[in-house]
Amino acid sequence: MTKILVAEHAGACFGVERALRMTEDAARKAKGPVHTLGPLIHNHRVVSELRAQGVTAIEGLDEVEPHATILLRTHGVTPWVETQAKETGAHVIDATCPFIKRVHKAVERLDAAGYQVIVIGEAGHPEVEGTCGHTHTALVIGSATEVAHARLGKRVGLVVQTTLSRRVVREVVDALVGRVDELRLIDTVCEATRDRQLAAAELAEKADVMMVVGGRNSANTCHLAQICEERCASTYHVEHEDELVAEWFAGASCVGITAGASTPAAHIEAIQRRVEELCA
Repeated sequence: MTKILVAEHAGACFGVERALRMTEDAARKAKGPVHTLGPLIHNHRVVSELRAQGVTAIEGLDEVEPHATILLRTHGVTPWVETQAKETGAHVIDATCPFIKRVHKAVERLDAAGYQVIVIGEAGHPEVEGTCGHTHTALVIGSATEVAHARLGKRVGLVVQTTLSRRVVREVVDALVGRVDELRLIDTVCEATRDRQLAAAELAEKADVMMVVGGRNSANTCHLAQICEERCASTYHVEHEDELVAEWFAGASCVGITAGASTPAAHIEAIQRRVEELCA
């Protein structure tokens, strides 16, 4: 009989659950249209479920109607975008994850202290763009190989995209040592991210097949998939239980399931039920 195990730490984090509660509450109470400025979280399935509740994602503030409610996404926005949102006259609800707010404050402190701010993260990611908006000196570095081409000041302060792998952080820091006179790191990797990465790695070591559940556009879920692939060759990143194929589980004695921080518990449970059906 196939053993099916769910990682000790998996699925929606505090920031995501908080944002979902805020959005669903706004959908119930608002008298006008309800929008999120960009997708609330990086999970296509959740965004579709919110749309069914009347909450639509918009990309620009020019799409805002009178008497609308706008929720700022969990990834955060720049101070300029927040100001512009309020100037539309809409009711603005800030659903930014509190741990990302912590990154913003760290950047402001480093900037005020005269450091060149480097954000270790993925260029173009909404969280990183929002963070960079809190300083005039920000430089984004996504890997150790990018350090060699970076124009560095003498005093460098580092913050980290909250969902980044700590392995990448260590590699970038190692590459910076010796290149600058002063290096200060404020470790802003979210504890929920760290817990999920450690739990996924532990489970993948003993699983024959690993299921990673969550949006394919979710950075933290993709990092989980990479961690699992390094330890379990039969790793599959899925968003919906309908994607599962019986052949994946043939001969497996242990199937592990983990999920990104933007994956609700109901989605994990649906995957687990489908795995049980296919392994029966």
